[in-house]
Formats: sequence, structure tokens, C-alpha cells
Amino acid sequence: MANLADIERILPELSRGEKAQVLKWVVKDLGDDFPGIDTQPNVCGGEPCIVRTRIPVWLLEQSRRLGATDRILLESFPSLRAEDLSNAWAYVRSHTSEIDSQIRDNEAA
Repeated sequence: MANLADIERILPELSRGEKAQVLKWVVKDLGDDFPGIDTQPNVCGGEPCIVRTRIPVWLLEQSRRLGATDRILLESFPSLRAEDLSNAWAYVRSHTSEIDSQIRDNEAA
């Protein structure tokens, strides 16, 4: 069985497609866990948020769809880091229908 050092050594040798497949396996293995994104029933109504904050992922994605750049978002939310936005965008790619629904629900409210 490969250990973490073996994986670190092999990873640069993989093609982009192979790396994507490995990532897909890791995400599937983790289930619905997503780095940097937390879902707590008592925080933001249980909607996925950036860890350490109460900033929902749907709000960031809606802002991006309305033209906000990462730079604007980082300036608007001083507690955010660039890594947080990368995590949010990865979450959105994997949970598009969920985020779309949250945006619609919050626009209707």
C-alpha cells in the first residue's frame, strides 16, 4: 500500500487527466466533505459556508455571477482569503444545482 510520501513522489508524474481522476476518487471517498466549506445546522440556516465565517457559498457565487471578481470579493469580505474563494468555486462546481436553488430561494425571500 502506498503511503503519503509515495503519493507525493508519484503525483508530478501523472497527467492532468490522471490527477483529475485521483481527485474524483478522493472526493468520492470523503463523501460530502469539502475542504474549507462547512455546513452546520445552527449556522446560516444549514447552508454551506466558508469555515471561520458565516459567509454562505451561494452569496459568493451570486456575487460572482453578477460580475464581482475575486479581488472585489476579497476586498468586500476582509475575513476571506484567496484559498477560501478557490474552495468555494470548487464546491460550486460540484454542487451547482444546490447552489442554484439557494440563490433562487434567497432571491425570492
